Amino acid sequence: MIYPSLVSTAALAASLSSGVTANAIPRASTIAFQDGLVAEAGGMHNVRITYNAPLDGELSLHYGDCEVASPDDCHHTLGKTHVGSHPLAKRHEAHEYRRPAKFVWLPPVDIASGGCLHAFSGDVLVGRSAPVAVAERKRKRWTAAADIMDAEGPWFDGVEYLQEKEPDEAFVAAAKSKTIGIVGGGMSGLMTAHLLDSVGFHDWKIIEASSRIGGRMGPMRFPTEITYDDPAETIPILDHRMVFQLGDVLNKQNGNDSEYLVNFIKWIQAAANDPATYSTNANLTYSNATAVALAESAYEDWVGMDRERYRSIASNVYKAHKWAVDNGYFHFSEAGYLKYALQMSNNITDEVDSTLDNSPSWEYESVYFSATSWKTIDKGLTSLPKAFGPQVLNRTIFQTAVQGMSWDNSTQKMTLQYRNKNPFDIEPETMSFDYVVVAVPFSKVRLWRLPEYTDLLSRAIQRLNYDQSCKVALHYKTRFWEHLEHPIIGGCGSTDIPQIGSVCYPSYKINSTGPGVILGSYVSTTGARSVGSMTDEEHVAYVQRAMIEIHGTIAQEQFTGSYDRHCWEFDQYQAGAWCGPLVGQQELYLPAYFHTEKNTVFVGEHTSFTHAWIWSALESAVRGTSQLLLDMGLVDEAKEITEFWMARWISM
Repeated sequence: MIYPSLVSTAALAASLSSGVTANAIPRASTIAFQDGLVAEAGGMHNVRITYNAPLDGELSLHYGDCEVASPDDCHHTLGKTHVGSHPLAKRHEAHEYRRPAKFVWLPPVDIASGGCLHAFSGDVLVGRSAPVAVAERKRKRWTAAADIMDAEGPWFDGVEYLQEKEPDEAFVAAAKSKTIGIVGGGMSGLMTAHLLDSVGFHDWKIIEASSRIGGRMGPMRFPTEITYDDPAETIPILDHRMVFQLGDVLNKQNGNDSEYLVNFIKWIQAAANDPATYSTNANLTYSNATAVALAESAYEDWVGMDRERYRSIASNVYKAHKWAVDNGYFHFSEAGYLKYALQMSNNITDEVDSTLDNSPSWEYESVYFSATSWKTIDKGLTSLPKAFGPQVLNRTIFQTAVQGMSWDNSTQKMTLQYRNKNPFDIEPETMSFDYVVVAVPFSKVRLWRLPEYTDLLSRAIQRLNYDQSCKVALHYKTRFWEHLEHPIIGGCGSTDIPQIGSVCYPSYKINSTGPGVILGSYVSTTGARSVGSMTDEEHVAYVQRAMIEIHGTIAQEQFTGSYDRHCWEFDQYQAGAWCGPLVGQQELYLPAYFHTEKNTVFVGEHTSFTHAWIWSALESAVRGTSQLLLDMGLVDEAKEITEFWMARWISM
């Protein structure tokens, strides 16, 4: 819209004083509000206005009786800013004529129905809405957000988050022309890009250190439900449903193109004839067998993983996490509980659980690995990041490893630093953004030069623990294991052969002809560090000898010599397999991730309250993107994302 002239606040005042009462709106008011406004008491909303005439100077929005004559007579103030040609309107450069048209409203709980929104320029009334209907804040049929979210919980309450900010800081909603840099093209970075696109943010770029998208992509399968007998019950594991929802969304987005299709199939987690561990520890003589048995029983009683606890974690992992924090399960590992809470000796403790164990007793993985039904993705889990390709590849910068970030307080921009041409260059190359979403594991971020974040966030970046893991997959001429005297049809087993760990067989193309692959070794924690020190050839040969020991000489005859080996601790893009918070770290560091500092949002499985799963990375992206949108004052967009992806648990 091209305005024919500029109208000053003084001119408006003059026009109002000449025959127009102070509390009346001129027939052609300067500001018009959207129609049909409904406010939730104690909720949050975006308010949209249009400019019927130019306005330069102060603009403030208020709620109160529909006959008020001045801002002081109103019930409360939404916020104030400067617009148009006023010098203080410079921060609104991204808005047309520096006149923003979208604002944030946090109606207080005592708001009365039937009032109006009022726009003032100074003391001059320049616009008034129709009467506003007020409703109680919506409560979902599931657990209310306030019951499961707090400073130590997995999510922030959107209203509380905005209330923590200075009123005018969050008042003006940002223009969607803001530039956003997404550092890291793993699952959380890809999901962030998808979510931004979905609400109309298109000026983003993914900066990826490697030459592909997908990140670590170590997982193999997704738990779906637990089945019980006596009494019969099937408990669905709800959180991983986000992965299946994403597959459906991407398939639809890609027009079900077979090249990018994400097709979920059954995964066989356990099957007859899988390798089994026949423990040589069965005949061990403990220093005090009675004390060991009592210690084991005492820990199991404390953790209390009965059917009800399994159901609670499977049904609402957010609420279960808050309960675990509130009841002290993050204060002790199993070994720590035995030693410090029960005062067991070091020796008894170590006989029950290694004294190396310093992981909190947060038992979500016990639930996942108790699943009786699983799914995987046909053609491998790389199909999932591949399906993002049509959306993100033309906005991804590959082989660009960020080495630092610097914040310019005057421009409110973050600059990324990298050295693509020569790693010995003193001065880095740079690119700048209005906001940055960091989707890189802290195991790599801690190598960067960073702005001065809060002490808590800085410590989280520097100290958060990561576990290690190694996998070796061996290629064979045929799927011989399916034709042994005791056939092996899918599933994962274990072996006593040192540092082999799990052995897994493919769940797809059962009994088909042609070549096949066995995951011959999947080992994590300290064992992965030991095998990680081996050369590729040494490690592969070691695993191949184990396959011959397990399956017989046919494994020697059928081996093609081809293999895939990966140890994530020594991966230049990962420096660790997944986040493994030590006792005290999760409940301390988690709140730091839920506050945006210097226009930076951190996402990734390490910022979630569960770790090592694709769903954890996706969940962090939903949280991080919603957080980013709320920081920009884009309440409607944040609501849209959480309603679509997290509506089972989150209320905004």
